[in-house]
Parts: sequence; C-alpha cells; structure tokens
Amino acid sequence: MKPFLLTLLVLSSTGLSAAQEQAPLESVKAEGEATLDTNPASSFWADARPTYAEVDANGRRMSEYRTEVRSRWTRDNLYFLFICPYKNLYLNPAPDVMRETYGLWKWNVAEVFIGSDFHDIKRYKEFEVSPQNEWVDLDINLNAPRHEQGWTWNSGFEHSARVDERARVWYVAMRIPFAALGSPEPVAGTLLRLNLFRTEGPPEDPKEITWRPPMSGTFHVPERFGVLTLVAH
Repeated sequence: MKPFLLTLLVLSSTGLSAAQEQAPLESVKAEGEATLDTNPASSFWADARPTYAEVDANGRRMSEYRTEVRSRWTRDNLYFLFICPYKNLYLNPAPDVMRETYGLWKWNVAEVFIGSDFHDIKRYKEFEVSPQNEWVDLDINLNAPRHEQGWTWNSGFEHSARVDERARVWYVAMRIPFAALGSPEPVAGTLLRLNLFRTEGPPEDPKEITWRPPMSGTFHVPERFGVLTLVAH
C-alpha cells in the first residue's frame, strides 16, 4: 500500500472530526533555505498557498481579524508566515527577546500546534511568537498532569516579528526544524497534524482567532486539529 494512502487510513481510524476533513494547508517546497523575513511580497513567500484563520474558538466567523497563514518547506525546515490584522494589541510591558518567555500565552501571540504522531494524538509541539518577537516552544503531552511543563524543551526554532502600526497589521515568521517534530525525513505527500491560532486584545476583551475551532475553552483539543500536507509545487 502506498504510504500516502496508508496515512489517510490512519487518519480515519483515529476518529478525526469533520473539521479535520476540510482542505489541508498545503506547504509548498522551496528550492533552498531562505532568510527568515516577514515580507509577504518576497519571492520566498509569493509562491506559498495561503490558508486563513478566521473563526473563533466556537466556529463563529471573525472576518475583521481574518489571519492569513502561509507555509513552505525544505529538506530540513518547515516555515510559517502569519499576517495578522489587529485593532488592539496586548503586549508584555517588559519583553525579553533574548530568552524564552514562560507564560507568553498571557499576551497576544501567533501559535502553531503541530504533531507527527497519528497514533498518540495527545503528543505534539507548540510554537508561540509575539508581535515583539518573544517566543516559547513546548513539547506537549496531554497525558501528563501539567502539560505546561513541556516549555523546558528546546526545539531550536527561529522566528521574526514586526508590527506595521500604519497598516495595523503584525507579522510573524517561523522556521521549525523537522528534527524537532520527530517526523521522518520530509517528502512530498508527508502529512502532519496541525492547528493555527492567534490572540488579540486584553484579558477584559479577548479575541481568539483559529484555523480549526477547538469548540472548547482551551486550544489543546487535538481531536480538532486539521492537516498540513507537504507538496512539491
């Protein structure tokens, strides 16, 4: 049986929700590594195929916060670009861009949840970057009593962020090593489990913008993840 078909059977057997049966995010192969930048008009990002995070945690449309996400991949790395229109930013008043920030999720961030294990779906990785380029990465194990403890893990991922105050858009780019995901050597047709999120505004008026709505008070609902597929072109 072809590996791609086998993976689809595994997907079906894990009881994935209807949300995951929607179109996957296609990550388009790049010829080589690129300088990590946040310019959506660059040649690297121009060939990517966008998807959109545009609903809240319960699936209600949030058109004014429609967030474009693009992805590329190479032999060694998986790239993401978030394009986030905003109204109100809620930022850490004392940002530290030199060290990982535990609890970064208390402020506005862009988040990638990604897993390569289709058998134990409660194991996956989480990557967060703020508009100020703070970061945290976590090795999530929902079988453990406190999955936040996974923040001591270090993926080696790279990131860049900027805020365009005039256009009221902020951008985040990420470069995640495939080695950190525990996946085999990537090839066209490889599937990964994925969800995308970003937050907006202060705690008294929070907005949560999602790609596949978790239908819950937490983003950590792996049964609701969607799919990312690596494509050659």
